[in-house]
Amino acid sequence: MAKEKIVLAYSGGLDTSVILKWLKETYDAEIIAFTADIGQKDELDGLEEKALATGASKIYIDDLRDEFAKDFINPMFQAAALYEGQYLLGTSIARPLIAKRMVEIARAEGATAIAHGATGKGNDQVRFELTAAALAPEISVIAPWRLEEFREQFPGRAEMIAYAEKHGIPVTASAAKPYSTDRNLLHISFESGMLEDPWFDPSATSNKDMFVLSVDPEDAPDQAEYIELEFEKGDCVAVNGAKLTPLQVMETLNEVGGKHGIGRVDMVENRFVGMKSRGVYETPGGTILFTAHRKMESLTMDRDVMHLRDSLISKYASLVYNGFWFAPERLAIQALVTESQKNVSGTVRLKLYKGNVIGAGVKSPVSLYNPDIATMEADPTKAYDQGDATGFIHLNALRLKVSSGVEQNAKK
Repeated sequence: MAKEKIVLAYSGGLDTSVILKWLKETYDAEIIAFTADIGQKDELDGLEEKALATGASKIYIDDLRDEFAKDFINPMFQAAALYEGQYLLGTSIARPLIAKRMVEIARAEGATAIAHGATGKGNDQVRFELTAAALAPEISVIAPWRLEEFREQFPGRAEMIAYAEKHGIPVTASAAKPYSTDRNLLHISFESGMLEDPWFDPSATSNKDMFVLSVDPEDAPDQAEYIELEFEKGDCVAVNGAKLTPLQVMETLNEVGGKHGIGRVDMVENRFVGMKSRGVYETPGGTILFTAHRKMESLTMDRDVMHLRDSLISKYASLVYNGFWFAPERLAIQALVTESQKNVSGTVRLKLYKGNVIGAGVKSPVSLYNPDIATMEADPTKAYDQGDATGFIHLNALRLKVSSGVEQNAKK
């Protein structure tokens, strides 16, 4: 009789290496490992050999970088999504893509379950499982960290390291980097360990080695660098005149942004599961893209359409953060966002200097800005009669006058 198959989201780190072996023993199942290449760079080295040596019957290492940039990062940036005013959602937006591919593999392999190494305290468990529920409700999910028998066997990292050593699983675990990281094409995040103290300063000189994608702004070049981004319907399609794919745009902006120390964020955020957590993020390319896109919209987007879209930013960002990427309400908002972007086309020029992204010009063939109308000099178009503003102000002031009169009468 064929064994049950389980598809495991596998990174090759301590947790998922131990989980792979534990699942195989506990469920007497065939474990198919899956790693999504979404821009982790050298973190993928040696994963295939390690997974097979640990007990996986097969491993998928799929290059999803193009899909990640085109179908996940770009639509999210068109929505101007920013969680709690600071976080560009680098980890959040990657999870639905990973989970989507997991369930596709599960169906192709005839697996009955998928598994992940997300803890019971974090957001990722929700993101993985809500995606699975939306796309493949017939497939069950195994979350070892929420299982009592797993937590009893592994109450801490010492027990996991001992288990790995016992089973000959090579892991790198040391106190040299007492924090966890998550890297992809859009960003890298740092949390836990010393960062759990919100008074700890990761920007201090002694902690410079922690950062990966960007130099310290203090060490960035003393000469500013200008960069031009070309947009078509809300997506960046060229940098400095060179036509690029969405993936190439992110890679190019990450490099130039990192050189100038752009995109560092240190924040205490509110997790979906109820607790506050401290996270440090590097998003160099994303910060440039976000700023440029906003400036492009300022020239080309209708005022009330922009305000309507902006009223949905907090809701949209929360949907991404909380794992509802494939929920009908996110898809409905995205349809509105797509419509809002049809004229967001043109060129933005930015100046990059020591962690700052500074606007340096914007132009568009479909610009809604008319200098003849906006001018403080005589309007040659006669499109705007300043005298008309008198009635406009009177009408808008009417309710304020009535309200004030009521209040003053009440004081008599």
